[in-house]
Amino acid sequence: MIIGEETEGKANPVSFFGFLSSIPRGMEAAADIIFFIFIIGGVFGILQRTGTIMAFIQKLLDLFGHKAEVMVIILMIVVGIGASTLGMGEEFIPLVPLFLIVSKELGYDRIFGLAIVMLAAEVGFAAATTNPFTVQIAQGIAEVPLNSGLELRLIFFSITMIIAIVFLLRYGKKIKKNPSKSVMPDDDFSVDHFSFDKVEFKKEHGFIILIGALLFAFIIFSVQQFGWWMSEMAGGFLLIGIASIIISKIPVNEAAKSFVKGMEDMIVAAMVVGFAKGVQVVLEDGQILDTIIFSAANTLQNFHEFVAAGGMLVFQTTLNFFIPSGSGQAAVTMPLMAPLSDLLGVTRQTAVLAFTCGDGFSNMVIPTSGFLMAVLSIAGIPYTKWLKFVLPLFLTMMVMSFIFIGIAVFINY
Repeated sequence: MIIGEETEGKANPVSFFGFLSSIPRGMEAAADIIFFIFIIGGVFGILQRTGTIMAFIQKLLDLFGHKAEVMVIILMIVVGIGASTLGMGEEFIPLVPLFLIVSKELGYDRIFGLAIVMLAAEVGFAAATTNPFTVQIAQGIAEVPLNSGLELRLIFFSITMIIAIVFLLRYGKKIKKNPSKSVMPDDDFSVDHFSFDKVEFKKEHGFIILIGALLFAFIIFSVQQFGWWMSEMAGGFLLIGIASIIISKIPVNEAAKSFVKGMEDMIVAAMVVGFAKGVQVVLEDGQILDTIIFSAANTLQNFHEFVAAGGMLVFQTTLNFFIPSGSGQAAVTMPLMAPLSDLLGVTRQTAVLAFTCGDGFSNMVIPTSGFLMAVLSIAGIPYTKWLKFVLPLFLTMMVMSFIFIGIAVFINY
């Protein structure tokens, strides 16, 4: 039991040494994903250092601040696209005080201010189009061509974003007409303790956005046309970081520090992937993985494929409470869901869609989400108040997820 002895053709208990070695073996097996996450984190660190994200958001506020509804729509679309394409989430945390101040100036409550960024980020992350932390990792594990099936995901993203925007605007209109209708009616909404540096939008910020968008489009194109994988994609993102350094003219040592800081922010996500892969190693060594798939298939095979696909969504949503990490959950579940979908007559692409929806939308409500609890703390909003506000939208998004997963099964997505 310490060293372990294998008997060919039979399941064997994983030894103590096998258990310990599964972690480094899992990290080795997931090395491409881990370093991909680190590189993206480093590039985001550079972008934060250049001030591009903050300057762009503030520029939008300057342009549309006098048109409340137009401004909210534009901001939510911008945040949603960033989350859906690049997997941005934590990068928006520094912007929370800014959105709260804007909400105060426009006559809304603090719930509305946080919801502008929070709803857009979570809906965009869930309705992922090219999200490298969910879609691309899940498709890679499921052996589905990277960024394939984009058309249906674009439609799904558009519809869910419209629903989220309408939901928030209706809430804003209601509380402006009658402040007592606010989820926090007795709240003394003060923003005096918030302060942040004004970042002027300069030409270099515009060039960084333009070059970054073009390079990102080229990365997506190359994945489709040239068969790029994680290492090539990481190189493409690294080029975005280098271009940002050159355009912004920040010192090399400052850029290096920003890159390292961005990587540090991704340590937990990267290590979760490695540890999750270690779990898969143990499951495979003990031939437990086959048993789980066999049991799940026996349970679900009696149901119609529509019901089976919906069951995948429920499973992923429930599991996100325990593994609130998109990349980590993909590493744990997709090795199970991909072969299971084969047995159930559901495409692997549909299994990926069930994963992204289940992993993403539940981040609006689960208290184990570090991102959610962080922004609630900054905004000064109790979890129970936020849950009361967002629960109807979450349930609506789950219904939409079931509908689109049903469509995916129907069209053999």
